[in-house]
Amino acid sequence: MLILPAIDLRGGRCVRLKQGDYSRETVFGDDPLQIAERWVAQGCQMLHLVDLDGAKQGHPVNREAVTRIVQKVNVPCQLGGGIRNDFDLDEVFSWGIQRAVIGTRALQDPKWVREVIERFPNQIVLGLDAREGKVATHGWLETSDSTAMGVARQFEDTPLAGIVYTDISRDGMLNGPNVESLDEMARWVRIPVIASGGITTLADVRKLLEHDLAGAIIGRALYEGQLDLRDVLALVRSHSRERKDASP
Repeated sequence: MLILPAIDLRGGRCVRLKQGDYSRETVFGDDPLQIAERWVAQGCQMLHLVDLDGAKQGHPVNREAVTRIVQKVNVPCQLGGGIRNDFDLDEVFSWGIQRAVIGTRALQDPKWVREVIERFPNQIVLGLDAREGKVATHGWLETSDSTAMGVARQFEDTPLAGIVYTDISRDGMLNGPNVESLDEMARWVRIPVIASGGITTLADVRKLLEHDLAGAIIGRALYEGQLDLRDVLALVRSHSRERKDASP
């Protein structure tokens, strides 16, 4: 399971929101690059960047902060937030982003999303942010009538890199991930699933390791010291060795 530290960008700074609420913001650093370098130094193999301004405004905004990170760190980065057309995709890939996360547009125009997945095989990630099982859009400001499972299944036959599945009620609240929903998504959809939202303790990580998940995004718990990234990575490596030893 790949562990991706989250770096949420707003106004060029590293912040975290609670339950996607822009009025409940905590600033964790004025220099996102410094934070990115910290996570890479501790052993992470990929970073998850979120352009919160972009999600709200409908187009990528934090170019300077993103490009500084991509140019300086030696691990791939995936970026979400406001990527809703061909111009946005070409732009963020020109910044050096390895994978682009598309959310809102998947509901608005699934035909276009299928086209860009084929155009950029294994470089597009579907961002499914759910509130009580229904997909939220436009930077979590609106909730649709579509279920996360239903949207995911539309893209099972495409070379999609993965699904980032976030339970908004858990995001930034430090009360544990929605393991039941994540497990259901991983079992019933033939696309790699990355967990996001509420991961707070090593016990949470152990629970996720019991399910067929491709990765986990961790945010506030790292910034507030509930989790040490090095301990998380050591646990994942140990679990991987145990599974390898147990296999016939």
